[in-house]
Amino acid sequence: MSENGACFPLSGVLRILANDASRERISIRDLVEALGDRALAALMFVFALPNVIPTPPGTSSVLGAPLIFLTAQLALGRSPWLPDFICDRSISFHDFRALVRRIAPWLERAERLLRPRAIRLATPPMEYVVGLICFVLSVILALPIPFGNIPPALAICLMALGILEQDGWWIVAGLITAAIGVAIVSGVLFAMF
Repeated sequence: MSENGACFPLSGVLRILANDASRERISIRDLVEALGDRALAALMFVFALPNVIPTPPGTSSVLGAPLIFLTAQLALGRSPWLPDFICDRSISFHDFRALVRRIAPWLERAERLLRPRAIRLATPPMEYVVGLICFVLSVILALPIPFGNIPPALAICLMALGILEQDGWWIVAGLITAAIGVAIVSGVLFAMF
């Protein structure tokens, strides 16, 4: 693998880490180093994905905080940076391997549909606009809104994959999902008040 993981799709990088039995634990820092310059979009995907499926209450608040950091950096055109207390978080090698075995087949299916097209939507300056939209979605995601985390998380996942593989059509799908998600969350908030 190249130093920045550029020659492998995200699923390939995850599988390489999951097959490296020399590690006892896999940290977020390990993921950042393995993904190199693609780490920002890949980590956005990794932190947003668990929120797409119904999870225990509070999960979106925990996973939403790193997303706020990451999406703000995308909007500002910065390299990926997370505080040490987030970067040093890790899971056991065996848990990581089990997780990769579950998500890799789904990710590989998505990657087969991804290809560079409408690249201008996936590169600066549009990438910064996408980052700003994802930032707003990650703030919504971090709020304790019942069932309010699924549409914003799905939109972030779609746009992160679009940026990762420079596929503008996935970004468009993410923007449509974001608009629907904001409408749903607004409706839920309106009903609550």
